[in-house]
Amino acid sequence: MSESQLNRDPARADIVRLIPALRAFARTFCRNPTDADDLVQETLMKALANLDKFEPGTKLKSWLFTIMRNTFYTRSKVLGREAPGSEEPVSGDTPMPATQEVSARAKEVERALQKLPPHYREVLTLVAILGESYEAAAEICDCAVGTVKSRLNRARHQILQELGEDVA
Repeated sequence: MSESQLNRDPARADIVRLIPALRAFARTFCRNPTDADDLVQETLMKALANLDKFEPGTKLKSWLFTIMRNTFYTRSKVLGREAPGSEEPVSGDTPMPATQEVSARAKEVERALQKLPPHYREVLTLVAILGESYEAAAEICDCAVGTVKSRLNRARHQILQELGEDVA
């Protein structure tokens, strides 16, 4: 999309600016970066096709995140009915483990995050990683603010427990 097209349509320009946040949110659903990018692309296609249904005055980011969340859950239902292929690399090569302490710890945190139930991981990503407010996260997740706070607290405790940290 050219610069002049974006200037004529501010909603599309806002969507383009939100792509990095969409990619980060997609990674909470998909472990594979390619699958996350596919989810972002599908979300953007649906959003652009239904841009006339977006209500001005509401949060575009929340609207896009809701589309992504619903797209992911719809896709999961379909995949649940189909037999998925192996996630092992076709080449048979296994990745080399990181030797640096920081990189190893980051992998531990990522594994702990992936072990969280999806609704905990979603709230933790929205609030702790993307910096969304409790209210925005509640709107995106279609639940009460208290539920968001509860899920966030439980997610943090589970992460710390998984990492062997003190959960006092």
